[in-house]
Amino acid sequence: MIEVLSPCKINLFLYITGKRPDGYHNLQTLFALLEHGDSMRFDEHYCNELSLSGNFNCKLEDNLIYKAYDLLKSYTKQDFGVKIDVTKRIPQGGGLGGGSSNAASTLLVLNKMFKLNLSLDELLKLGLKLGADVPVFVNGHSAFAAGVGEQLQNINLKEQYFLVVTPSVHVSTAAIFQDQNLKRDTKVRTLSELMNSEFSNDMQEIVVKKYDKVGHTLTRLIKYGHAQMSGSGSSCFVAFDSLKAAQQACDELELTDCAVFIAKSINTSTVYSALNEYF
Repeated sequence: MIEVLSPCKINLFLYITGKRPDGYHNLQTLFALLEHGDSMRFDEHYCNELSLSGNFNCKLEDNLIYKAYDLLKSYTKQDFGVKIDVTKRIPQGGGLGGGSSNAASTLLVLNKMFKLNLSLDELLKLGLKLGADVPVFVNGHSAFAAGVGEQLQNINLKEQYFLVVTPSVHVSTAAIFQDQNLKRDTKVRTLSELMNSEFSNDMQEIVVKKYDKVGHTLTRLIKYGHAQMSGSGSSCFVAFDSLKAAQQACDELELTDCAVFIAKSINTSTVYSALNEYF
């Protein structure tokens, strides 16, 4: 049995630098991993199949854990059975990468559990087939990303505490990317230039216009610092230097109408920390 915390992420900045011929978009983004996530328990299964349980809001065949398992079996041409139990804590559809993290955790754990001996490069390529956010979780480190999110450069971020607030709206990532008014021509900059500029998210303006609750959430948070949306939303966050300050802001805001958590930023994924203990 192996149990891991499958972490979430926030995008400290996200810029869309162009649309690709394949329909996808080139990005420049800074991923910060957080010490908050879904609990995933992996047990060997006597049948060569996946038994998956958890508080999901999608069909089994649409679940990225199922897709990761299926892709791994197809790629390695090996049979193995596993029972995966998931306790979801990451708000689903909030731009925090919960499904992508679960998929990456599945690839990483099963590779070790069944001694598949796939390299990190192989796992990264498999992860990209599952989604643009999966590679950063496979890589397991806070990172600057370019391309569709697969060109990763590890970066050590200072420790901060993030108050993350997810209003009760589900933002369609596909719809935001298809919006004609979405900014798609942000200038490509070096990491140094980006780190010395005020962070922002090119998707935020469109999401706020379409979803009033996201704009209202940002307005409530902005009194505590630079409030911003993660990914395509709807989760919003603001950073603090201490847990006490983050908790005080949370208490003052009385955010009973949203999903709320406070989490510390981490540079190394909790999945890697767990696997180092097991293997």
